Amino acid sequence: MIGDGVGYNHYAAANYYLGTASQVQERFPVRLAMAHSPAKAGEYTAGNPASNYYVPGYNPAKAWTDTAYLKHNFSESAAAATAMATGVKTYNGSIGMSVDHDSLVNLVQWAKAAGKSAGVVTTVEFAHATPAGFVAHNLWRGNYARIAAEMLIDSRCDVIMGCGNPMYDNNGNPVTGKWNNTKYVVDSGFWSQFVAGSGSRVSFELNGKIKKVQDVDGDRKPDSWTVIHSVDDFRALQSGKTPKRVLGCPEVFETLQQERTGQQGETMDSEPYTTPFNKSVPTLPEMIGGALNVLDNNPKGFFVMIEGGAPDWASHSNQKGRLIEELTGFFDGVNTVIDWVDKNSSWDETLLVVTGDHETGFLWGSQPFIPITDNGKGKLPGMVFFTKEHSNSLVPFFARGAGSELFNNDADEHDSIRGPFIQNTEIAQLIHFLWPNKTKH
Repeated sequence: MIGDGVGYNHYAAANYYLGTASQVQERFPVRLAMAHSPAKAGEYTAGNPASNYYVPGYNPAKAWTDTAYLKHNFSESAAAATAMATGVKTYNGSIGMSVDHDSLVNLVQWAKAAGKSAGVVTTVEFAHATPAGFVAHNLWRGNYARIAAEMLIDSRCDVIMGCGNPMYDNNGNPVTGKWNNTKYVVDSGFWSQFVAGSGSRVSFELNGKIKKVQDVDGDRKPDSWTVIHSVDDFRALQSGKTPKRVLGCPEVFETLQQERTGQQGETMDSEPYTTPFNKSVPTLPEMIGGALNVLDNNPKGFFVMIEGGAPDWASHSNQKGRLIEELTGFFDGVNTVIDWVDKNSSWDETLLVVTGDHETGFLWGSQPFIPITDNGKGKLPGMVFFTKEHSNSLVPFFARGAGSELFNNDADEHDSIRGPFIQNTEIAQLIHFLWPNKTKH
């Protein structure tokens, strides 16, 4: 589970507002910090890959003395997701590709090779950087249409859930006339075929060629996607018999809630919930419940990456109230997964990791390195965003369950304030070690 952009002070801010000492995951047996520096920072663009350049890793000494260091040469979500999904650090902008532009094997592919089910769930577009980094392969994260096509046609995912629905706006209202940008769902022609063929169609016309979707259960027959949109469909998916394969694309464009239009007078400093939520979309816990109900059909188990994607968006926009909203939703999602493990599995067979991909906003109190101020339950804490970009600050890492204690062995670097820390690549490396797998990828 990845809280996009969520650092230590994001946790502090939410806990102060919610009036709690800590979240459940903050009390997990394994509590470490995590570094997320890319191999190559800077920006990768389609026509100028040379804009990336090699950078050193996290420097604990500079991190607590040099704010300029923290604000430069940081990772972004695509490189961070690729590192967590493949165990290999890469360049900013990469979706599943090495610094030499070779395809890397990700956790979804590893899971499918081991006979498990696999999926991704996010509160932002399903072809966005983090879910894409766990499924697809592309030189640049901005190639959304090609990434979406790979996720839906070429991947063996059993579940994909996320936004990007071109038929609705950011307030969950149907779009009249011309749809929103269809890049997150390949294109308008493909999307029309895909929705109309829900539950039955396995062949689609794409770029003038006929493409078949993949086999997800090993019977060598392509498996169609069942497409769901409505909040009622998401809620119904949480219990009972499920389709074999589900694409859940809620009735909203970019994010479940964060991008909804604010009421007059709402500012970056407004309290949470100043503007009513979109009512036509599911919550992250509802999406998780449905995804798990599909994925747990496989007796060999499953892998799933669940992202609270919009804490990053709120932090980029320096929206304090909406940040609290998004963090609360992500924490509710974590609690949903914990409850599922307690009721349907056990901590002897299931591993849960909760972390962030990077820190966004360089969030502190009145000055950098000054703690956030607790103003009491239900009140925004005293906090300041010192950038609208990412930072190099370490992020929290929590783990519980099967094999989780082994992460402590990987924490062989030390920060003077946060203590032992791991590298983001060590997540995939350890999970791969824990999965007996003699099948060729």
